[in-house]
Amino acid sequence: MIVPSVPVNCQNCPHVQQSLLGACQHGELTFISGGKVHQSYHKGQVIFQQGSRANGLYCVHQGKIKVSKISADGKEHIIRLVKEGDVIGYRSLMMGGNYSTAATALTDCVVCLVPRTDFFSLIEQNAQFAHSLMRLLAKALGEAEERMLHGSYKPVRERLAEALLLLYNVFRPATDEPFSIPISRDDLAALMGTAKETASRLLSEFRDEGLVATQGSRITILNVGKLSHLAALYD
Repeated sequence: MIVPSVPVNCQNCPHVQQSLLGACQHGELTFISGGKVHQSYHKGQVIFQQGSRANGLYCVHQGKIKVSKISADGKEHIIRLVKEGDVIGYRSLMMGGNYSTAATALTDCVVCLVPRTDFFSLIEQNAQFAHSLMRLLAKALGEAEERMLHGSYKPVRERLAEALLLLYNVFRPATDEPFSIPISRDDLAALMGTAKETASRLLSEFRDEGLVATQGSRITILNVGKLSHLAALYD
């Protein structure tokens, strides 16, 4: 069930400058605000399904989301983690087909959907927006290539360190207040590209080494420096 949310005004959104829509002029943001749909999702709710029609561009106003793909053998692989200010669904829109991935809320979220017609109007009318979109596509391609390489040669222990650093950067608040990361062992394994049992065993080893602390499904990073060193060993 999608939960109704308080309307989000693009012009006053605190994340607009760091998002793809930061390339838009004030009048274009007004245009987008008039046509978009804003919705709230509870943790665990699916925002869009793999294989469903690509209806528009999703902008994350609040919360964290996993973008994942189900392989032919039925295993979930987390392709990307997104946070406030990020956009998702643009690659499938550009390809003109269905969503090649699924998006699921990792926390309670507020997400805005820009209809496909408005998205393509921006591309046609705003060269800066089109250039920003191309840079975003190129960045996503580079990250996908890097993940593929790491998955083929990087040991799982180093991949866990890399996954924890990614989670740390996605969930880290703007202030220096302490925080923990709500992530299931299934999702951690899907992010690493390994089995749940392997992810749980290695996480226990990291806890014993003082790199992390765990409480239920929540993980607290205790030593970013050592995790960074471990993650970079095979780079």
